[in-house]
Parts: sequence; structure tokens; C-alpha cells
Amino acid sequence: MIDVKTVLCRPGRMDNYSYLITDKETGQSAVLDPSETEPLITACKKYNISPKYIFNTHHHFDHTDGNLELKKLFNAQVVACSSDASRIPGFDIGVSENNNFMLGQSRAEIIRVDGHTIGHILWYFPEDKILFTGDMLFNLCIGGLFEGTPEQMWHSLQKIKKLPDDVKFYPGHEYTLHGASDALFFSSNSPAANAYIKNAQTKLQNGLPVAPTELKVEKECNPYLKAGNFDEFFNLLIR
Repeated sequence: MIDVKTVLCRPGRMDNYSYLITDKETGQSAVLDPSETEPLITACKKYNISPKYIFNTHHHFDHTDGNLELKKLFNAQVVACSSDASRIPGFDIGVSENNNFMLGQSRAEIIRVDGHTIGHILWYFPEDKILFTGDMLFNLCIGGLFEGTPEQMWHSLQKIKKLPDDVKFYPGHEYTLHGASDALFFSSNSPAANAYIKNAQTKLQNGLPVAPTELKVEKECNPYLKAGNFDEFFNLLIR
């Protein structure tokens, strides 16, 4: 079983979320998508965490800027998609689709989701029902297509839709209110969407992250997950 600590990085600019993940059985820890070092070092000291690994979902600088400094400070190993090795600072260990990676006694399953970038991966802990989505899936929206095609993004979203409803996901940014405009545009009369947004606003007003969110709720409210076929999805992208 894992414990997850959420760390807000680049507040007010990019509102990145990085995560400290600890296997409760062994105490072995990892940092996921270190956007910047200072808040993560502070959090590691606060929680007495010395990460053995740095997990990356993709190569963008706002998810890897802390790699080298944290790797040096904690003697940690950087783990990322094998095909993205040349674009990941400090790359040490490669993983691929359907690989398992053990953090202590906790098993992470690697899911490849091309679209936002090529070589983007999800870190999925099936026994814990926890999913880290990087810039693939946000609350009520999805990541932009920087490298992939709409077809690739659609295919990747189907992988998420097949995961159990009670899985909770942690995204790479706090973009909920940005996504709310899309959700309301397509589902303004939806009680579920309106409740979702109201809950999100309350959390943010209290200085709390909106995530984690159950995939069941996201499937009901996120228009990109609700799309029933590729044509519907494509029309959302070009709206």
C-alpha cells in the first residue's frame, strides 16, 4: 500500500502538482514529476522522506526540472519511458507499456498514453486503486496535443476509461476551473457536473487540491471522457 503526499509547485504560474509516494510496508519512496526542487525538499524534510526514485510521466520541463538536483541530493534513480530516454534529464531506468515497477512492496503498472507527448506514461498502482496521469488527464479536461494526433489521444483515453470506476487519479496540474468551462458548456444542466464544480471551488477556496478524484465521477463529468466515439471527441477538440 502507498501513501501519497501532494506538493504544489510553481504556484500561480503553472500550478504543477508533484507527488511524494511512499510504500507503507518498506518506507521506500519516490518523487513523481518534480517540477521544482525547493518545495519538494521542504516536503521531504517535513515528512522525513528520502526518495529512492524519481518517476516521470513525460519529458516536459515543468515535470522534470527537479530531476538532476534531487537525483544528486538523494542519490535517487530517474525512471521514465524507455523510448523517451534522450529527453529525460538524468535518465537511469526505462519502463514500457505493461511493465511493472516495484516501489518497495507496492506494484506500479505502466500505461503508455501517447497524445500530449509521444512516450507519455501513466503510473498506475492497481492494488491501491491510484493513478497518476501527468498531463494526459486533468480534472474536467485533458492535456493539449503537443506531439501526438487526435487519434492517439482518443486511443489513450480509452485505456483510462477501461480502468475501474473506483480508481482515484492525481493529475499534473490544477486546471479544474479551466476545465469547468468546457464541462458546463456541454453539460450545463448536469447535476453531477454542477456538484463537481461546486465541490472543486470549495476545496480550492480552502487551499486544498481538487484531486484525487474517482474515475467514476470523471467519466460522468469530463466531456472528453464522455465522448462516445472519435467524431464526438474530435469535435470537442476543434470547438
